[in-house]
Amino acid sequence: MQNGCFGVHFVHVDENHAGQRIDNFLLGRLKGVPKSRVYRILRKGEVRVNGSRAKAEYRLQVGDAVRIPPIRVAEREVSAGPSPKLQQLLEQNIVYEDAGFLVINKPAGLAVHGGSGVSQGLIESLRATRPSAPFLELVHRLDRETSGCLMIAKKRSMLRHLQEEMRASRVVKVYQALCCGRWPKGMKRISAPLRKNELKSGERIVKVDPDGKVSVTHFQVLHRYHAATLLEVALETGRTHQIRVHCQFAGCPLAGDEKYGVDDCNRQMRQKGLRRMFLHAAQLQVHLPGDQVVEIRSPLPDDLASFLTTLE
Repeated sequence: MQNGCFGVHFVHVDENHAGQRIDNFLLGRLKGVPKSRVYRILRKGEVRVNGSRAKAEYRLQVGDAVRIPPIRVAEREVSAGPSPKLQQLLEQNIVYEDAGFLVINKPAGLAVHGGSGVSQGLIESLRATRPSAPFLELVHRLDRETSGCLMIAKKRSMLRHLQEEMRASRVVKVYQALCCGRWPKGMKRISAPLRKNELKSGERIVKVDPDGKVSVTHFQVLHRYHAATLLEVALETGRTHQIRVHCQFAGCPLAGDEKYGVDDCNRQMRQKGLRRMFLHAAQLQVHLPGDQVVEIRSPLPDDLASFLTTLE
């Protein structure tokens, strides 16, 4: 790493940063600066908004002039960026786009963001593919092995709107999932609170726990196979690993799920050709500002569709 230094500079806030806390705004701009240093320059009044001191919790408004003082940063090594093949794949997999957001059919195996040994995820790769885009942020997340509909906001105002819609349970999310065994007849709804736990190894795991957060999932059987059941799954809440843990709770974990699944079932499914967890985000329905309703569908990808034919 090499050290660099920013001189005093001013940033004028546009709509993409309106409503953002100034501490988060600075952390995003001053990559390589320790968080403690960012909060120190705020406390000391070195950061000014329209000529006045600003507290960390101040929310920016359109037209604000933010003065950022000289600050030394550690320049991180620049990653190679996404390959031309990945850039082309991402653009080809955009299934809906307007001025405010886009929906991409996320390929299985691609993490939504970098971290935990992943240098570049989908969002970093998409930003590199569209360098002139002023704002691209994940609205929600999908597990690395899950394919299907993923929303990306192109404006901060749309990010706030879509996340508020999700908090109010007004976004319809429908998945297709293959579970091991025979799904219990009549089981169409599971309401079981979920709680995140961290193991000594540092791995995070989610469990059904009376002290967890309210979690509700709706299920409909699409097809019964000899040793598996194809389900349509709709989320009423959106907890981490919710579908995977609720299926495990029902005694029918997802096929190919290495964390919550059953080894014998996973081994049998691998022998039949399943190469990953069978979970696909098949449908989204969202209400946009102005009461426009958008419905996006993503068909089952070829690898999962062809695998089902082996179960017939």
